[in-house]
Amino acid sequence: MTTMQTGSDYYQRGLELAEAGRYQEGLNCIREHLRAMPHDAQALNDAGAILHCLGRDVDAIDSLRKARNLKPDSAEIAWNLVETYLGAGLPAEASELLDDMERMSILSVDVLNRTATMLLDQGKKGLALEVLLRSYRLWPEQEVLRPILSVIRAKRPKVAFFHSGTAEDSALVDACEFIRERFPTESYAARDPEEVTRLMEWCDIAWFDGGGEMAGEAMRWGGRARVIISIERSDVQSQWPAKVQWENVDILAQIGNSDAEGVLCRQVPDIRNRTRFVIVPNGVNLDRYQFRHRERGKNLACIGSLTMETNPALLVQCMQKMHYIDAEYRLFFSGAFENPALEEYVRHMVQTLGLTDVVSFEPHTGDLNNWLCDKHFVVTAGIGKSNVQGLLVGMACGLKPVVHNFVGADRLLPPHHLFNIAEEFCEQVLSHDYEPQQYRRFVEEHHPIRRQLKMVDGILTQLETEIEMQAASAPSSDFAGTVDVPACSQSDAQ
Repeated sequence: MTTMQTGSDYYQRGLELAEAGRYQEGLNCIREHLRAMPHDAQALNDAGAILHCLGRDVDAIDSLRKARNLKPDSAEIAWNLVETYLGAGLPAEASELLDDMERMSILSVDVLNRTATMLLDQGKKGLALEVLLRSYRLWPEQEVLRPILSVIRAKRPKVAFFHSGTAEDSALVDACEFIRERFPTESYAARDPEEVTRLMEWCDIAWFDGGGEMAGEAMRWGGRARVIISIERSDVQSQWPAKVQWENVDILAQIGNSDAEGVLCRQVPDIRNRTRFVIVPNGVNLDRYQFRHRERGKNLACIGSLTMETNPALLVQCMQKMHYIDAEYRLFFSGAFENPALEEYVRHMVQTLGLTDVVSFEPHTGDLNNWLCDKHFVVTAGIGKSNVQGLLVGMACGLKPVVHNFVGADRLLPPHHLFNIAEEFCEQVLSHDYEPQQYRRFVEEHHPIRRQLKMVDGILTQLETEIEMQAASAPSSDFAGTVDVPACSQSDAQ
């Protein structure tokens, strides 16, 4: 009891001395208190604050980190640690705490813009841009930031994004938008050799989503760009990988998991020695898609392009069995046909099986929230992951998934959402199990967009660093004195 009382006296005396400006004496008293109570988070925080006032930021950071480990939800400790990081010239470390500060509602425009300015002075353009984008998102009244963001973006590598299919079906649809905000970007989905050549000569980084013949041809058409190829397993069914000069591919990104790697290695046995492999997780932007708590109904949705790989014919056959059991069920496709032959065949099936009033085809809609509002199930019968993005979007909106058991499907969804034959499809649909919140929660827990975007940003930032290291005439401190981020207060922004 006496020891605790003495320690408490030391602590109070230390605070009094510090408030009187006698920092070293106050620090000595608080340290005596910490000898008796080394896990006192508040005392460690106060010691850190005093050390910061003494200009001993390295020691201050050590004390504040210990305090934060003991009390991670303390707004005061977080604030003091960020200020100390900035005082020590460590804006990158300060930026790692911005999410927590925003969650605690203590983030200020002044902290953000000071952090960004220091990052720019250190040549860390990517991190500075992230901080300024956050500042502009939280305080959009800062019109002065718009030209600053444009200047920073223009100084980063130029990215050309090539789509082998439609951009709407891409598992990287949100990543494309993310890239445009941060890099000078052009997207292209056709096959005009002249336009591809122009973009390859224009860009610093060429990203081929889905690979395909164009990826191999583009590298022969010239250009100095670093090359990224992103693929899903369904993208490597043809023989195009064998025609690619893989030593000229800087990064091969597998979307979702490594399912494609085995197929690639069979086609190109030495591919692991010729390029770098990374895995980019699937991701859904939950802010984009509205959850609706719906009652179980009878409208089924299939989202995405209609191709041989997405296998719409099997869904039509499943609906024939479903219609026999209950004539009120309806199937709605949203997406364009890959080619006239497939469209003719599938429409012929619909007519022949007497499903003209049961199955309908609609073009891809830009407003999936509205289109899905009267749907109850999201279904896919693909032979691979081609429809996975649409499947996850439907689940995010609260639709129950019913999924054909393609290779790797059991790693994407729980087995009770899979079917092998039409009878099992009907059992899945007719099951009384219907929990919209659970489907949304599954996407939130297993496929959050932040994981995908973090990996995409990491890939591009790594290539940006390599490009800058190669450019001897372009020092990374190029920004000193060229961009002035306003150090306005939070009240100024408001």
